[in-house]
Amino acid sequence: MRSAIKQTINIALLLIIAGVISVSAQADAKLHFEHLSALDAKARDVVEVNVDGKLLELAKRVTTKINDKDARTIGQAISGLKGIYVRVYNFAEVNQYDVADIDQIRNELNNPAWQKVANMRSKRKDQRVDIYTMFTGDMMSGAAVVFSDVKSVAVVNVVGVIDIETLVELGGRLNIPKMEIEKDTKVNTDKPLN
Repeated sequence: MRSAIKQTINIALLLIIAGVISVSAQADAKLHFEHLSALDAKARDVVEVNVDGKLLELAKRVTTKINDKDARTIGQAISGLKGIYVRVYNFAEVNQYDVADIDQIRNELNNPAWQKVANMRSKRKDQRVDIYTMFTGDMMSGAAVVFSDVKSVAVVNVVGVIDIETLVELGGRLNIPKMEIEKDTKVNTDKPLN
């Protein structure tokens, strides 16, 4: 009897720990923008956008109540979002900021919770673009884009569940690029591969 109670308590503790880990994994999708504070003093122009809390909830309610199919679809796609954060820094002079400041954000994204989806490097323009996603189970729970060149830095961070399939439905409308996503994973063996 005592061993059954002890086993039940251990299982309950494991479930609580798993729940805490799951919640903290979703919370970890928000980047630590304080790493970019050194850029504030050096930048000629700074743009800071924080759409979360009541403002995001208002946007969700409005898009679902508008009598427009596209607006309702957008409302459905963003229903799981917790926040959208944007930071843009423009500098008057070339190489006016320390690359280590932006690399702190890139290092934060280089961990197992985040997956690098794409990166672009241009030596001619000295540009770097990195795109990351975070998944909780099968659902995307975060996304981040980090852009830098010799005179500017931009970081976009989306936190919360993002319904990609719903956004795909809007492809080609509302300035959203048309995206082709294959849902059928069956390989056709009749056609030769190029």
